[in-house]
Order: sequence, then C-alpha cells, then structure tokens
Amino acid sequence: MSSLKQMTWVIMLTLTASAQQSQIQPQPTEGKAVARLNIVILKEANGKPVKNAEVVLHQVSKDGKQKQEGLELKTHDDGKAEATGIPYGKLRIQVIAHGFRTYGEDFDISQPAHEITIKLQKPKEQLSIYK
Repeated sequence: MSSLKQMTWVIMLTLTASAQQSQIQPQPTEGKAVARLNIVILKEANGKPVKNAEVVLHQVSKDGKQKQEGLELKTHDDGKAEATGIPYGKLRIQVIAHGFRTYGEDFDISQPAHEITIKLQKPKEQLSIYK
C-alpha cells in the first residue's frame, strides 16, 4: 500500500472512531430540570468547617441502585463545595474526611437550588481485646 493510501486509510479510521465516540458521550441536559447544590461540611463537635473533605455525588435509580457515573468534589477552606447541572431525582451524597466518620445519605433533588449542611462526627472508639 502506498504511503498516500495508508495516510488516507488512517484518517478515515480516525474520523470513523471519532464519530462513534461522539455518539457514546453523554448528551447535554437541555430541556431537563437541573439544580445547583451548595454543600457545607462542618464538624459536629464545634461547627467549624472541614476543609479538603471529599464529597462524592451519585444519582440513584428508581430501584435504589447507585448509578456508575458520579461527581467528586473537594471542600474549600470554608467547608463549602458547589455543583451545578445536577439532574432532578434521587442523589446519594457521600463525604469522606480524614479523622471523621464516613457520611452517606440520599437526597431528593426537586428544586433549582439546594443548600445542604452536613455535620461530620469523630469516629467512635474501637473495641479491642489488647487494651
């Protein structure tokens, strides 16, 4: 095969693969109701913000199963994280922060703006036979 034919073949394969990939990509949420979430993570003991907490958002199906795709956020110094374009429906929020118990709860997203405050607890003392 000549080099010109090879380049043409490679370009055609690349264009075909790109067209197929664009069909797989998630479609924009045009026409669907979406919300903005303002999430605040605080220490339960004193109400101070928890910075660098990992906030994981997952949509939940009608049968209660967590969907694979999700969104991960980190809180700022003020304990706040923000997400936009969240589709209406059930949303599972998990929070993981060093030195605190992992938090998880499902929320019903049904309006354009939500303010969610989560208070993290210190871990409970573990029982051990070696004490």
